[in-house]
Amino acid sequence: MAAPLPTSKRSVDLNSVERVSRIRRDPPPKLKEIPIKDPDEVDRQAVVIGVTVFALALFVIVLTAMIWAGWTPRSTVIHV
Repeated sequence: MAAPLPTSKRSVDLNSVERVSRIRRDPPPKLKEIPIKDPDEVDRQAVVIGVTVFALALFVIVLTAMIWAGWTPRSTVIHV
């Protein structure tokens, strides 16, 4: 077999004292704050939106029924 080639590198002593890393590292980036919504506020908004949509749907249904029946606000006479 052939002998290994001579090198100019020194061998590493793995049994020596623990070596400290010389690599400089940046500190970890700061995490972005995630805004947390108040559950009561979200529920309140959902209730307001729900009531508004329900009232609008009911108004459209009643108005459609009145138009289908032939009634209009112009046909109403108010006697004072």
